[in-house]
Amino acid sequence: MTPRHALLALVVVVIWGLNFVVIDLGVADVPPLLFVAMRFLLVSIPAIFFIKPPGIGWRNVLFIGLFLSLGQFALLYLSLALGMPPGLASLLVQTQIVLSVAISALVLRELPTRRQLIGIVIGMIGLAVVVVGHIASAPWLPVVIALLAALSWAIGNVLSRRAKAASGLSLVVWSGLVVPIPSAALALVVNGPHAVGVALTHLPLAAILSTVYTAVFASLIGYGIWNSLLTRYPTSAVVPFTLLVPVIGILAAWVAQGEVPAATELLGGAIMLGGLAAAVITRRGPVPLVE
Repeated sequence: MTPRHALLALVVVVIWGLNFVVIDLGVADVPPLLFVAMRFLLVSIPAIFFIKPPGIGWRNVLFIGLFLSLGQFALLYLSLALGMPPGLASLLVQTQIVLSVAISALVLRELPTRRQLIGIVIGMIGLAVVVVGHIASAPWLPVVIALLAALSWAIGNVLSRRAKAASGLSLVVWSGLVVPIPSAALALVVNGPHAVGVALTHLPLAAILSTVYTAVFASLIGYGIWNSLLTRYPTSAVVPFTLLVPVIGILAAWVAQGEVPAATELLGGAIMLGGLAAAVITRRGPVPLVE
């Protein structure tokens, strides 16, 4: 991967790491499924009037939207609303790395190199150290839901890689259209019309700012860059960067919410950084596309 693209991947990592605390602030006052609908409504409107469709067929757009946007974030927001600490959430969803590489190997025949595989294994060992040290503080249901969010993200990664949209931003905007109606409908069923109406008519400033951040920075900028990288490089070369997301997420939760990391989290984070370096730093220049 070129230095410029590696730097762009790191920018996405920082945006996504901060995103967990930002989402947690929003779901404190807004039903999670409604919050997802608000986010992706802002992602797609008015952008669809200025950005052309990605040109990958509507079926691809639909399935990428279902997994990468609706499935991942509906489950993540629900997990946080049920009490999942944002720092721990940022860790658990990184199981998508192993899932992405495994699904990519099965579906796309993109086998990771030995170096990448070793780096991913080291990173996941670090993740396991952190989770084992932190898991006792989280109820089991939010944990399961967060892991399902990771599975949905992994499937979306592979679908995005296979589709190879010319514009990552276009894919984010148009696949985001899949989200608002089913997410809002589920919110009406789960929370009831009265709760949804009260939330919409009494939006606090924190929820508004959270929606703007998650829509503009995490989705339009973050996923716009991410999807572009997935079209240029194999999945196994891109997804290891997300091992840094929980490092940023834990630090953000520590600073913003007093979620002090334990010694196991700090140790695991260091191991994860070593795994990332082993997976993505090479001496031979850019990683070629696997066709």
